[in-house]
Amino acid sequence: MRKFILLLLFCIAIPSFAQEALDVLMTQANEKYFTGRSEESYLEYKEISKAHKNKDAYLNAAFIAMELGKPREAVDVMNAARKFFPKDNLIIEFLADAYLADGQFLMAEKLYSLLLDNKDKKDLFYINLGKSQLNMGEEELALLNFTIASKGKALTTYSNYMLGVYYEGKTQPKQAAEFFKKAVDYDAQFLEARVRYAKNLEDIGDVNEAWKQYRMVYMAEKNNENVKKAMDALQPQLTKSEKELLQPKELHAHTKVKPLVSTVGILPVIRVGIGAKSDGSPAEREELAFTPSHSFKIYETKTKKLLASGAAKQTWNARIIAGKPYIVTSENKKILFSESITIKQTGTKTQAPTVILKSVLSGAGMTWASIDDKEYRGEMEVAFNKQRKTLIPINVVNVEEYVFGVLASEMPVAFPTEALKAQAILARTYVLQKKGRHKKWGYDVCDTQHCQVYGGVVMETSTGNAAVEGTMGIVLTYKGKPIEAVFSSNCGGFTQSSKNAGWYAQDYLVPRSDYKNFDFDNLQPYQFKTLLQHPQDAYGNYSKNVSPAAFRWVRVVSEEDIREIIKKQRKDIGRITAIIPSFRAKSGYLSSVKVVGENGSVELNSDSSIKRNLSLGMLRSSYFIVQPIYVKNEVKEFVFFGGGWGHGVGFCQTGSAGRAEAGQKYPQIVAHYYPGTKLEDIRLKK
Repeated sequence: MRKFILLLLFCIAIPSFAQEALDVLMTQANEKYFTGRSEESYLEYKEISKAHKNKDAYLNAAFIAMELGKPREAVDVMNAARKFFPKDNLIIEFLADAYLADGQFLMAEKLYSLLLDNKDKKDLFYINLGKSQLNMGEEELALLNFTIASKGKALTTYSNYMLGVYYEGKTQPKQAAEFFKKAVDYDAQFLEARVRYAKNLEDIGDVNEAWKQYRMVYMAEKNNENVKKAMDALQPQLTKSEKELLQPKELHAHTKVKPLVSTVGILPVIRVGIGAKSDGSPAEREELAFTPSHSFKIYETKTKKLLASGAAKQTWNARIIAGKPYIVTSENKKILFSESITIKQTGTKTQAPTVILKSVLSGAGMTWASIDDKEYRGEMEVAFNKQRKTLIPINVVNVEEYVFGVLASEMPVAFPTEALKAQAILARTYVLQKKGRHKKWGYDVCDTQHCQVYGGVVMETSTGNAAVEGTMGIVLTYKGKPIEAVFSSNCGGFTQSSKNAGWYAQDYLVPRSDYKNFDFDNLQPYQFKTLLQHPQDAYGNYSKNVSPAAFRWVRVVSEEDIREIIKKQRKDIGRITAIIPSFRAKSGYLSSVKVVGENGSVELNSDSSIKRNLSLGMLRSSYFIVQPIYVKNEVKEFVFFGGGWGHGVGFCQTGSAGRAEAGQKYPQIVAHYYPGTKLEDIRLKK
């Protein structure tokens, strides 16, 4: 710090060197921010702003003060800045945000009122103006401004959420439910809004829909006792059965699928664990009903001993009876087996065999988790796990048939063809690199997001299958081996490195920009606020057939909710007073966050722990800024402004769609996200 002050005095004393020295000082402060020394960076930016009246220094100091949980200091910094930049809208915006966070609502109201002519940012300004007014009891003005914001396109989730809050406060549950529904329709992951939606449905007597909404939250957040209690309390009041309410998909006929033929080489075989839990382990089940499309034979998997034969379209069962596994035929004949059985069929030249499985878990750990019938190509094994006393269905298919079932499960098939081809290559590469990941359970990969989502035949489409066949056998390699082809739904504008995500360094998993013209070489810390609240043009900002919430999202989480989550998953630290980013890479993603409470603090030091400990369910990504809202000197809630969906490492699915629409071909697309890699055909390898 002493060296910094000497340099600061030197550049003041000798004007001819002022700009050069200022650049050095700004660079030093910038480097400290991006190396996890935010407090030092804040103090240096504050000193620079005092000495040089530099606009970027003021903005950086205020931004970092807000990150450090010091909104009142941010107010002081920006008031000083406004003396020199009285009409600068960005200065006024930062000052208004600081006043709002600090609970100085009258001052925030006055400043937001000055910014409403800004066409690009006005939706957020109307929301923040309304929040200021609502906290001061100016309810009608707040309603007006939330309504104006809801007519825009930028922050539809947030504005409708605030309208729901307004009507909830007025004890008008019907109107509140209407707007909370709109909020979750725009962002299905906004569980805090979904809980309030369910509560207001309950208040108007719609117990069936209220129970369904609570269940969606529970499927993503099973540790929440309040949600479980609400479900249990509503259970006796339901006027329909759970099956009627959830409407699981039932399959009564097989799909006619063509056999896949490869004219070159031999295709690798993949073993897929079906109906897995969110961590990839097998879900517990004591019975599995299956219906083959063609005549079939059942063998002991290990000994190849023939156990039984059946006719096409007969429904048989595998069942645990008195702790032992049995095949139960359509005539209810019971046949004991030991460890595993294999169901084999013979198709025709025009129709490949498939098998329907009844009641398969999918979407484990997500709001849309369900139990539906599924249909699969290839062979089906049913393994008996003695330790868990459970049956494990395992689909054995070649890699191309596997990718048929992955492509539309992981990417909208309405995306441009070149994006679909890129995804097909990555799905193929991923499974070959991860083969054997779940060997202890008897399968290579699971069918959930833990590996890749694999939906089987019901997810196949002619468009998707054409993309798979058009890239048959092609994988992405590095030094002759399939790469770790990780991908996320949306990178938010910039991918992060595998090292920053808390994994390990990998040459081809490095930060890559998805912006079309943003200068990341001269990135200032405060620009993350601009990028997240008022984003630049990016390939990932692609809204066709995908939710806008994948690129930019907002979550409002109460202090109480975060307190309870931290208490259950980490330790009791009392009331939450601040959420402080400890390390942010230039990609914007956070790899370390400090949660401060009245009785201690907790460090979250990985992408997954950050996403799972700061909201119900999980945040869409670890790329966000946090705005605390104080009321009477206590934090009431935290507003997360975030970007992207997923870990942000490697391939950006939505970004690939934007690139394909711009005319890029799949080799160019995958080369951008995985620099230094090579496309090869596995069928040509010995």
